Amino acid sequence: MGLSTKIIKSIGRSWRSNVKKFGIYEKVLPVETTPSRVVPDTIERPDYLARGKQLTLPCLPEIKDDNQLKGMRTSCKLASTILSQVQNFIKPGVTTDDIDQLVHSLIIKAGAYPSPLHYKGFPKSICTSVNNVAVHGIPDLRPLSDGDIVNVDITVFLHGFHGDCSKTFKVGNVDDRGLQLVEITEQCLGIGIGTCGPGVPFSEIGASIQRHARRNGLTVIPSIVGHGIGQYFHGPPDIYHIRNRYPGVMKAGMTFTIEPVVSHGTQNTVLLDDGWTILTEDGSRTSQIEHTVLITDDGVEILTK
Repeated sequence: MGLSTKIIKSIGRSWRSNVKKFGIYEKVLPVETTPSRVVPDTIERPDYLARGKQLTLPCLPEIKDDNQLKGMRTSCKLASTILSQVQNFIKPGVTTDDIDQLVHSLIIKAGAYPSPLHYKGFPKSICTSVNNVAVHGIPDLRPLSDGDIVNVDITVFLHGFHGDCSKTFKVGNVDDRGLQLVEITEQCLGIGIGTCGPGVPFSEIGASIQRHARRNGLTVIPSIVGHGIGQYFHGPPDIYHIRNRYPGVMKAGMTFTIEPVVSHGTQNTVLLDDGWTILTEDGSRTSQIEHTVLITDDGVEILTK
């Protein structure tokens, strides 16, 4: 019996014994998908796709100048605009591959590149994580079912800058436990963003998020962290969503993502053999929401709002 088979059987046993705690939903595993979508040669690619090119990342959280912030606002606005168009498309019977096709087309139409596509080998243009898939789900041909929740994570590369955001969408009639999970996750993000400002330790974000999740009987998945973003997809600082000792304080001009993943179950996750899909070990659902934010002279600005 292979490792994945053992994990799947363990998840099934745990999930069945926790229906009252976790709610009513379909436990999801990856199915077949379609080939990667094509990007026209006229679209500018990020550096990590250039063969033989050495990637340069800042060693410390970057303080961006006005021109860089202009680029960030443009890319983040596109990402959030496209994410808002997904809401009316999602319904029972639609596949996550259909969502990938829609978003890919909208990104290309805008003259941008879908940042996840071929990033470290990722095969699709977005990430779609359904029910017990915590993060990095690969869009596939499974039709969404009534009662599912699905996170759609969109990052675009436009005029040399990445903009990153995600949201968990409700599919049809979601049970009360699922509705609560999505609502509290959104509150966690709002609370985390509300702590931000110049001079505030990065660690305050995670402490405030975890505190709110625990008050509501939920668990923050600790292995999923936010990140600095700009002309690079991922860089410093690391933004933890639990209590932590990450060093440093926020300064005006820094941009980074905050993206808590919250569950009814334990904090443990499992990475599947595809190298991307991360499931909850106990089969519990997760919800995630993400914004890219900018630290300003007197507080914080949500760039992907």
